[in-house]
Amino acid sequence: MQLRFVHGIISTFLLVCLSILIGCNTAPVPPEVAIAETQEHELWRSGADIYTPQEYRTYKQSLRNGKDHLIAEESRFAWFRDYESIQKEFSDVLLTGNNLLNNIRELKRIKLSALTSQIAFFQGRIDTLKKLTSLINEGRLSRRQLISAELLLKEVQRLAEKGKYPEAEKKLKILPVYTASATESISPVLNRYANKEQIAKWRTWVNDTIETSREKGIYSIFVSKIDRKLVLYKNGVPYKTYLIGLGKNGFHDKIHAGDLATPEGKYYITKKLPRSRYYKALLINYPNDEDQRQFARARKNGLISSRVGIGGLIEIHGGGTEGMTYGCIAMENNQMAELYSLVDAGTPVTIVGAIDYDNIISSTIKDL
Repeated sequence: MQLRFVHGIISTFLLVCLSILIGCNTAPVPPEVAIAETQEHELWRSGADIYTPQEYRTYKQSLRNGKDHLIAEESRFAWFRDYESIQKEFSDVLLTGNNLLNNIRELKRIKLSALTSQIAFFQGRIDTLKKLTSLINEGRLSRRQLISAELLLKEVQRLAEKGKYPEAEKKLKILPVYTASATESISPVLNRYANKEQIAKWRTWVNDTIETSREKGIYSIFVSKIDRKLVLYKNGVPYKTYLIGLGKNGFHDKIHAGDLATPEGKYYITKKLPRSRYYKALLINYPNDEDQRQFARARKNGLISSRVGIGGLIEIHGGGTEGMTYGCIAMENNQMAELYSLVDAGTPVTIVGAIDYDNIISSTIKDL
């Protein structure tokens, strides 16, 4: 009985000692280890492999080495474990990771700023092109390109708002294709209204017409396409001004039949038509000699088919200004009636694109 009691005391003593050796003296795992696990996930979510790939690979290797050293340390007898070097190693990893996170945030800030600037630039360009196409009826192809550009720009904005900057940048690179195509499709028209030599030529025509009105004491008509207005001069002085509609491709100079363009040049009224398809009408002498020469040059250069004629029957007529004509100049019926009553056959009619060098098209082109 006494022997069993002694054995019990010894066993208890040994258990207490073993408990002290194993439990009380075991060093805790440094908290930096768990923090590093969270940090690695945060770096992955922030796109470290995209924004700082090389640095991120170095970071992950350092973290992996630290984990290997931790496993090796934990394999030792608990009483002999020492996590001081492990803690230092993981502290260095955390410092590197924090620097990476700060660098990524700065890169994202820079990218967002650049994207915001580019989005604003392209939105301004699209708005300018839309304004130009609204001025000219023949901007149909351009408008289709601009619709595609706007849809793509909205997608870029959506990606930027979600922080998907590389994807946004990739799509942004496509935008110039659409805006360039939209610009190219209307540039032949736009360039004429920004060409100072062309405008000087138009101004000369108008001045000659006004001078004829003054010298002969007669009416003369001046039509400005860009302003969409018809000015009736009397004795060289503006007498009446009317708003007008143009051909479907009115801002082009008419070259041949069916091009839906409104001609440009110095003409005169050949006939007054009291009843026409579009109320009253004033027929002008298109094509004149210069139109004939222009047509011949275009055909010689292969710009028009040999089967296409030069066309004719260009009128100033009623029917309203809202619709697009086949190349004629349209007016509201009441105003057409007034003009019809004032002018006679032989009245000079000069049609030009613009007379101001700083017109709405040339001014807008500067924003492109």
